[in-house]
Amino acid sequence: MANKVNGVTVGDFLEQAGAATELSLISGKEYIGNVILEEAINRPGLALADFFQYFANKRIQVFGLAEMTYLKSLPQQERALRLEHLFQQNIPCVILTRNRNIIPEIEVVSEKYRVPVLSSPLITNRFINMATLAMETLVAPSMKFSGTMLDVMGIGVLIEGPPGIGKSEAALGLIERGFSLVADDLTIIHRDSLSLLTCTSSELTRFHMEIRGLGIIHVPSIFGMASVSLEKRLDMIVSLYPADPSKEGDRSGLSKKTRKVLDIDVSLVELPVAPGRDMAGVIEVAAMNQKLSYLGHEAAKEFDQHVIRSLQKRRMRNSPQH
Repeated sequence: MANKVNGVTVGDFLEQAGAATELSLISGKEYIGNVILEEAINRPGLALADFFQYFANKRIQVFGLAEMTYLKSLPQQERALRLEHLFQQNIPCVILTRNRNIIPEIEVVSEKYRVPVLSSPLITNRFINMATLAMETLVAPSMKFSGTMLDVMGIGVLIEGPPGIGKSEAALGLIERGFSLVADDLTIIHRDSLSLLTCTSSELTRFHMEIRGLGIIHVPSIFGMASVSLEKRLDMIVSLYPADPSKEGDRSGLSKKTRKVLDIDVSLVELPVAPGRDMAGVIEVAAMNQKLSYLGHEAAKEFDQHVIRSLQKRRMRNSPQH
């Protein structure tokens, strides 16, 4: 059963999937506010044969080679009648694949029943796969997070902290070391069907950074295209805060912290910021440590176990029996 969708319009879908699927609007521009109520994609072969039991009218309807060939095999009057029956089912939109030209009967019912018609040059199966991914992204739970996201050696690191703490400067240092920027200052986080968190940037600020005293820079123009990524899975949050000599945090690393993001626990590392401290280098090491933990290597725990074993050996040597 298809997942229900709240508030995703044909216009939203066109914006999300348009570039990847080379979608173009060929009829019914004024109706792109139609709401898509289910995220799955439907091919209306049986509906074109006038069988509407279990017809998925709440989904995007895709006309591929089979559907268009079948329509063209019908006499003109019968073709018009079949399309009339389909379009009066309150469908959100129709998409023609393989760059098929819109036939006059489709154009007529498109206007009559206020249904936009779009076209893509992709073959049908390829289009459906990409359209499904776009719909999953549109309906996935999401949030905006005030922080800078980077890909550091394959680890998705989201840097947060109060204004002026040096998030962008730390990110710039990491980019100079060869890592890539995903989003600066405002990060958009999506949770997918596998409960994985993926981060991206808003289209308005994509590939740009604001550096205090310098202004806005376009990162790939300075550091090359390898310095930016469109999206990255979120693996850890690095929270920067002003260092306070009177307070001493966890120095062993045994106390693991997490932060709930869209109901998913994400590893949290809190780092004090002090003058002269190389925050980019510290964050890089934190990312390496996170990568090692995925491989089952926990340095703090191993050190703790080593200390315990050493104390036990010393206790045994000093016992009266020895």
